[in-house]
Amino acid sequence: MKKWISKDSNGEKKGKINASKSIKKNKKRLGGGGLSLEVFANAKSKSENYNPSLIKKQREFYKNAKYVSKYKKSLKQQSGPENCNSTATKPLEDGNRTGNAKRMNNKNSLNSLREMYEKKHEEEEKARIESEALVRAKKDERERAEARRKDLKGKMFKKTRSGQPVMKYRIEHLLQSIQGSAK
Repeated sequence: MKKWISKDSNGEKKGKINASKSIKKNKKRLGGGGLSLEVFANAKSKSENYNPSLIKKQREFYKNAKYVSKYKKSLKQQSGPENCNSTATKPLEDGNRTGNAKRMNNKNSLNSLREMYEKKHEEEEKARIESEALVRAKKDERERAEARRKDLKGKMFKKTRSGQPVMKYRIEHLLQSIQGSAK
């Protein structure tokens, strides 16, 4: 507890004990007035409807639903794009007739899948060959241009016996560049 001492308007000291004010300030500073034990216990506990077995059943239900949806997707994928209504999901009218039809559909779908794969493979192979041809052509062009530049550089730096530059090649180069710009 703290004692607060204040002065009157006359200048006399007056003694006051403001314990409740200081406690309130400390409570506010520490995060409020605190909770009663009952309120604290209710705030921390789960909802009244907490039932572990119910939660387990719900979890199992969602897991099974996930498996069923994956199974349906795989059936749809196996049946192929042309046969959206899978025979596995339809009830069997006549076991032998439907089974034969299903086998025929599977063979047809396998053949069509194989054809699609081969077609795609051939297209990829053609694209690869074309890109290789382009790369080879660019490489050859680059090598030819490099050889021309090397030859020109050799001619431009040729010297006479006395160390003077050979002007014949330099004049030819100037003439060719003028003719090239005139075109």
